[in-house]
Amino acid sequence: MTTLIFIIVLVVLILIHELGHFLVAKWSGIRVDEFGLGFPPRIWGWKPKKGETTYSLNAIPFGGFVRIYGEDYETVHSEGDSARSFIHQPKWKQILVLVAGVSFNILLAWLLFTVAFMNGVNYSPEGRYADRVVDAGIVVAHVMDDSPAESAGIEVGDRLLFVEVNEIALQGETLRVDAITDAIRESNGAELELLVTRDDATFRVAMNPSTEIVEGSFAVGLSMVYAGTLELPFHLAIIEAGRITLELIQAIVVGIVDLVSGLFQGGADLSSVVGPVGIAGLVGDAAGLGFVSLISFMAIISLHLAVINLVPFPALDGGRILFVIIEKIKGSPINPKVANTFNLIGFTLLILLLLVVTYRDIVRLF
Repeated sequence: MTTLIFIIVLVVLILIHELGHFLVAKWSGIRVDEFGLGFPPRIWGWKPKKGETTYSLNAIPFGGFVRIYGEDYETVHSEGDSARSFIHQPKWKQILVLVAGVSFNILLAWLLFTVAFMNGVNYSPEGRYADRVVDAGIVVAHVMDDSPAESAGIEVGDRLLFVEVNEIALQGETLRVDAITDAIRESNGAELELLVTRDDATFRVAMNPSTEIVEGSFAVGLSMVYAGTLELPFHLAIIEAGRITLELIQAIVVGIVDLVSGLFQGGADLSSVVGPVGIAGLVGDAAGLGFVSLISFMAIISLHLAVINLVPFPALDGGRILFVIIEKIKGSPINPKVANTFNLIGFTLLILLLLVVTYRDIVRLF
């Protein structure tokens, strides 16, 4: 089921991206030869009698593509119809088509966050909508692998109602994140008992804090937040979703800049970088927490896809936009062989990076 959900999420995100290129190219009067679901080989194709675009279903189900006529000079010279080719459009139109995919991914994230807020999300009672937050309490935000908390069956999204260790009982107003953390740290390894609620069911779990998680201190391997449920009407949901979208874009840009600068300085931390296997696992975790968690995580992936695609690197939309800008400055086209060589190098490096992070994802599983 996790694999199926991951494929669906991936297909939607890539198709939305390609739909952006497709619609803006059509609007710009550029000829679009094919819009495909999945990647070749083709299983089925349909072309309207008075249309010029083939709509296809392909065998490899990981996304989709749009084939725009005249994305390179050699094709145009061999086929003609140059007036409607991509490369013979004004530079602003070319950039508009190239940036459309990214824009659609951002719009999708905004829409998904809007739906999430309308259906109820975990939200701090101290936030801007504190008066609208209900059922506030201690919520488990993360559970470490191979930790006492994981062994005891604690899951992300669980709510803590009661904590007891060394005859110290925390409940009601005394049940705070800092109080729980202090009690665990000072437990000396004594058994910790929790009263947990999940999906309207309440149960008790017990575990022993360990010093193997945080060196020199007792811990159980879980992170907690004080949060409740926030449900907003459409007009407020769309505003809050827009704010969250902008904040996340800024955070992702900063993260990528820090990562790239770290690579050049030799101090980059690649431990948090995940590939398809890792993302599939995270999608499965999000799906397990419910519809709102899944679409929220999907929105975050969509924003990452948008920002990464804008990086001015060959084979990415950002690299192609850079080529268009260079052509505008120099007043003549870039040599097709040079452009194709850079794109091939960029594509090869991206595939190598994908293989490396995928290998690391698989190693983490075993």
